[in-house]
Amino acid sequence: MHPDLARLVVLQTHDIEAKRLRDQIAALPRQLATLELKSAATVGQRAVVLDLIAKEDALRRRQESEIADRKQKLARTQKKIDAATNTVQVTALEHEAAFARAEINRLEDAELESMERGEALDAQLALADQAVADAAATLERERARIHELLARDRAALAEVDALRAALRTQIAQSDTGEDSLSTYDRISHSKGTAVAQALNQRCSACQMMLRPQRWNDLRDNSADSPSSQTLMTCENCGHLLYYDPARDSPQRPTVQVESIAAQIVRSL
Repeated sequence: MHPDLARLVVLQTHDIEAKRLRDQIAALPRQLATLELKSAATVGQRAVVLDLIAKEDALRRRQESEIADRKQKLARTQKKIDAATNTVQVTALEHEAAFARAEINRLEDAELESMERGEALDAQLALADQAVADAAATLERERARIHELLARDRAALAEVDALRAALRTQIAQSDTGEDSLSTYDRISHSKGTAVAQALNQRCSACQMMLRPQRWNDLRDNSADSPSSQTLMTCENCGHLLYYDPARDSPQRPTVQVESIAAQIVRSL
């Protein structure tokens, strides 16, 4: 294996973890903002119910006032009927009284309907109050949790960034380190990751088969092998390739081999 490649494998694990932490740090405030919107929505829904209740209250007050006015008018009409001296007057006044009674009945029915709507709205208000309280409690709980996660993720990211910086410095100190880092950064920027494992004669990034010669070169761990002299790439997707004999096909004869993890630890 190329002397820089083992460290590049570790660097990639740090880069992936750093990206995960950055993505999570960016996502957490959005999650909190979503919860704040939901909490505000419950408050808005409660305000709508309160407005409807206020309108029903105002409507009933108008209806009660109109009923009182109609009853007063009916009482005055009844007195006029009692004082009337001819049939024509009595008939006209009785029509007027009948209309007043009909209006009173209509208004009382409407008032009853308004009261029923008011009761339903009171029930909705109780539910809205509970929803507002639940949303506020959830928001406070999640706000505390998210703030804790942000602090933890930022601390973890600082540690990972320190490891990344130290490892990049180690790689850069080798004779080929600057070129290796440049190649790694170029591929990583283009594809998201730069290094892929060659496993069972396939590139694990694109799953395409490797040419037999390239596969044999990757598996050759001798000091003068192509894989020890150059950074080998997948001819299909362009990822840097490494071979870990500890994860070779189980159909191959069992041979005591050193895992890539052990090689990395030994090379650091």
